[in-house]
Amino acid sequence: MRYDRCKKLFSKFEHLKDLKILICGVGGVGGYALDCLYRSGVSNITIIDYDVFDITNQNRQIGSEFIGEKKVKVLSTLYPFVTPIDMKLSPENIKDLEIDKYDIVIDAIDDINAKIELIKAAYPKIISSMGAAKRIDPTKIRIDSIWKTNTDPLAKKVRDKLKKDNFNGDFKVVYSIEKPVKCDMGSFVGVTGAFGFALCSEVLKDFV
Repeated sequence: MRYDRCKKLFSKFEHLKDLKILICGVGGVGGYALDCLYRSGVSNITIIDYDVFDITNQNRQIGSEFIGEKKVKVLSTLYPFVTPIDMKLSPENIKDLEIDKYDIVIDAIDDINAKIELIKAAYPKIISSMGAAKRIDPTKIRIDSIWKTNTDPLAKKVRDKLKKDNFNGDFKVVYSIEKPVKCDMGSFVGVTGAFGFALCSEVLKDFV
């Protein structure tokens, strides 16, 4: 059957169908987190994004052959039972997400101000992606407390802003210890996809 091999790994596999997950951002990282969770037996997933697929997404994003179409619309078709929300997250509308409905929130958005508000609103049920762009070595990916990250410029910005807001909650992040390549807007699916898989893996390990 479809999930037989997953059942051999996860002792509480039957409970995965009850897990409610919100994925914020379904681009190069969030899209692979969605794929991994869905293939592992999680079906109660809500995805939020506002963007449309562009030709420049085709090097790394699932569904990007549908150029010009909304990402959440395409992905909710590719992954039946997924609930799409077409919305651009901002510091002002984070409060509208009804966070209490979800068991876990995956943060895969780029906007730093929205990211900070999402972390604060969803804590302690959040796991967050830091910078996946401008890197080429997936073996340098790590999962750790936000306060123990190093090398990652985005993680430093997040830490600094959280400290400024007097937030000291501890939560896990996926990040890379690889120094970013000096280039403009470079990205590699071997890393962005691996970030998404790492997010999925950590969610499943924590749950089962």
